[in-house]
Amino acid sequence: MTDITDIAGLEACIGKPSGAVDLKVIDHLDGEAARWLAAAPLAFVAFGDGDGLAVTLAGGAPGFAAAAGPGRLELPAACLDDAGSARVGTGFGSLFLVPGIGETLRVNGRVAGLRDGVIAVAVEECYAHCAKALIRSDFWAAAPGAGSAAEFPEACRFMALATMDAAGRLDVSPKGDPAGLLLRRADGALWFPERPGNRRTDSYRNILSRPRLAACALVPGGTAVASLSGRPTLTVAAAARTPFAVEGKLPLLVTRVDAPVLEIGESPALARARPWPAAPRPAGIDPAAVFTAHIRLNRGRSLQARLVSTVLAVPGLMEKGLAGDYKKNLY
Repeated sequence: MTDITDIAGLEACIGKPSGAVDLKVIDHLDGEAARWLAAAPLAFVAFGDGDGLAVTLAGGAPGFAAAAGPGRLELPAACLDDAGSARVGTGFGSLFLVPGIGETLRVNGRVAGLRDGVIAVAVEECYAHCAKALIRSDFWAAAPGAGSAAEFPEACRFMALATMDAAGRLDVSPKGDPAGLLLRRADGALWFPERPGNRRTDSYRNILSRPRLAACALVPGGTAVASLSGRPTLTVAAAARTPFAVEGKLPLLVTRVDAPVLEIGESPALARARPWPAAPRPAGIDPAAVFTAHIRLNRGRSLQARLVSTVLAVPGLMEKGLAGDYKKNLY
């Protein structure tokens, strides 16, 4: 069998996640997260429940979304390309981007209220995600006006993938690769690869428990977006992995999306956010500091958490570790 159908098969392919990975996840918006939101002009936002799953873009001036207390995120519905799936009680997932920074901030929870054009989210998870997807896609290096709708999906270099688990919890994961190596069409399906990461594999665990996905893909520099949905299957078949090889390295697995629905259109959120050319990296936003702060907030949870927190007290250690990982483990 080349298809992955259970967690054991997934872990045999990718490996088991380290317990330390979960230490970066907190259950509220701390000061570091609030500063990140205040500097972010662009986000990928997903909503989902038993009736469906959708992902869209949100954008505006930096700080269009904000922390309204530790447990509450607020964003204007008018800043979303499509807010129609936002209903009280639906699961919520998001990915916030800050100019010039490869790492992203992920905020997950549930829609708690819709009032006066504002979507209020009860926060359940908050954490920073590594920069590999944006590095692979050259996201912030793009020039305005890149890419046309006629070239999609093969020209896409960045994608936000939304999935949902059996309990209705959402995950929005960044994916990035050079053009032609992120999305491919073959045999009536769409395919995309999984590159080395932290082995937490939320997206793929969700797919195994609830096999559906939604995604937004784009060409950095452009304002067109490809919205994708369909029924996914995970495979390790060599014939599926080989077309995505980079420097002789095959992806760990490939997702096949059967009966894909692909819609391409202009994104007003991207036009408002004006992410390209990238604005100067804002002062006061330090991804290593976010990782470290969140791990320290968890240091009381276990002996492992206390040990990791102690190690991270060494100045510059987190920065050095991230730089080394990005250099050696992109593919």
